[in-house]
Amino acid sequence: MTEKENHHFTDEVGRRNFLKTTGKGVGIALGATLMNTLPVNFASAESSASSNSSNLAYPFTLGIASGDPLPDSVVLWTRLAPDPLNGGGMPSHPFPVQWEVSLDEDFNHVVKRGTELSKPQLAHSVHVEVEGLKPSTWYYYRFKSQDHFSPAGKTKTAPAYGSPLDKLSFAFASCQNWQAGFYTAYQHMAKDDLDLVVHLGDYIYEGKHSSNVRPNKEVYPEIYTLEDYRNRYALYKLDSDLQAAHASFPWIVVFDDHEVDNNWAGEVPQDPHKQSREDFLKRRALAFQAYYEHMPLRRTSFPDENSIQLYRQLSFGNLVDFNVLDTRQFRDTLVNYSVWQKPSPESMDPNRSILGEQQEQWLLDKLGTSQAKWNVLAQQVFFAKRDNKLGVEEEINMDKWDGYSATRDRILHFVQEKGISNLVVLTGDQHNNWANEIKADFNDPNSANLGVEFVGTSISSGGNGADSNNSLKLALAENPHIKFNNNQRGYVRCTVTPENWQTDFMVLPYVNRPGAPIQTRASFNVENGKQTLQQLAVAQA
Repeated sequence: MTEKENHHFTDEVGRRNFLKTTGKGVGIALGATLMNTLPVNFASAESSASSNSSNLAYPFTLGIASGDPLPDSVVLWTRLAPDPLNGGGMPSHPFPVQWEVSLDEDFNHVVKRGTELSKPQLAHSVHVEVEGLKPSTWYYYRFKSQDHFSPAGKTKTAPAYGSPLDKLSFAFASCQNWQAGFYTAYQHMAKDDLDLVVHLGDYIYEGKHSSNVRPNKEVYPEIYTLEDYRNRYALYKLDSDLQAAHASFPWIVVFDDHEVDNNWAGEVPQDPHKQSREDFLKRRALAFQAYYEHMPLRRTSFPDENSIQLYRQLSFGNLVDFNVLDTRQFRDTLVNYSVWQKPSPESMDPNRSILGEQQEQWLLDKLGTSQAKWNVLAQQVFFAKRDNKLGVEEEINMDKWDGYSATRDRILHFVQEKGISNLVVLTGDQHNNWANEIKADFNDPNSANLGVEFVGTSISSGGNGADSNNSLKLALAENPHIKFNNNQRGYVRCTVTPENWQTDFMVLPYVNRPGAPIQTRASFNVENGKQTLQQLAVAQA
């Protein structure tokens, strides 16, 4: 880029700083044979592209994002989509996308810049793996295509591996059914004082959409094709509150079921009568590709025709190791293809797995060699036992870890045997808030605590909700290791130091209209080495 071009880029984006609050942006990574960067001058590349196409309408409609921070690297994401709900509206040839990373929001101290090709094979999405950055440092970033500029985003690298870290603040979220309500929780999250966001799945929902809440009253059918999935991501990513949260922090992401199909398990759908295994595998492959196209993931997560690599570890100094788990892709089939059932010999079969043999061994290896103060499992479904029936008989959810109890038993046995302390499980999926103590034996309330679990509620799924309901009250009565639950929407904020882990459940009174205030419904503290939940006093609004 010439000095003149850089001056124009800086001045023009400076005039467009107002866009930062609207969340117009874009991004993605490139993989396999599509991962080539553009080794030419941006001006010549842009000239070449322009000679083959008419000028684009504004392409950064879907927001910008960053993710998977390392001490010296972060992923920047963008996707060109001038007509986002109709396949993107891009010509069927590559387009160059310029990017910059700066130490200041006015881009007076640019430290990295380059150009990537957005390619039609990946919906004109771009994943830039920026390297050579400094640890524990905030950076600003932005994109340019033709004469169009994205808003500026903000991201942060991880601390150096093993380095002392006094504090980490992050939020986790999940389950953002677009038709169920507004994303007001993200509006508040974007203003929070955080280093990181962890998204635990159900970023989109695959079923028919028809909202009585959103201004958009169009009916969208269930999605099956690649273009269907791309358009569904576009529908969700057009939300300005979601865009603002993406632009404010780096994200760690992993999917759950609805990014593919409700309650899918490994290579089969929940309902084998709805679609054949062969048809489901084709659908799953398309869903994997669309997920990658719309998330700030590294090349290592580029999907092949059969799988996508999502389980991974991200470390933050000597304070926290995040072990990101994939509890969908490698699990065994649901028992009897059904959810709520009595425990059975099949559900307790020691050969059943929710992780698969390879991922399970990977997790044990990571836990066994961790030097971090806090060991996190960032995953999708309810980990602690939850008996949903009063009295002697039991009823458990086969879609959760209860349906794969042998895997849980092996992990907890390993944790106890190796003396691994400060195990914290972060969970999505549930559409409620929960705080659970993880027992060595869930059938013995007096057995040792081996860790804690925080389950985060949904961003919008389930609608307005309420403080509690009969199902939640039953769970508290029947399961003494469950210490708290709540049925409102929101997100969960965690503040971690070497001595304490504090979790705040942030809730909204409604999501059926914009503008809801947020409050802390409950806060819990876990002291280093104690694995016990201590509920803190919370000032009532």
